[in-house]
Amino acid sequence: MDIDENLPLRRDDPLGNLVKQDIDALSVAELESRITALKSEISRCEGKIAFANKHRSVADALFKK
Repeated sequence: MDIDENLPLRRDDPLGNLVKQDIDALSVAELESRITALKSEISRCEGKIAFANKHRSVADALFKK
C-alpha cells in the first residue's frame, strides 16, 4: 500500500499540504518543534480513536440485547 493512498484528495487538506512541505531549510530546533507538535496531534488522534472504539462497543452491547 502506498502512503499516498491514505491522503485525502482535497487540495486544501492540511495533512496533504504538511507532507508535501520541504523541510530541508528547517533548523534542528524547528524540526524538533515540528516533531513535538506532530506527536501531540498523534496522541489526540489516538484518544479520539479510543473514544470511538469504546463508544462503538457500548452501542454494540446495547443493541445486541
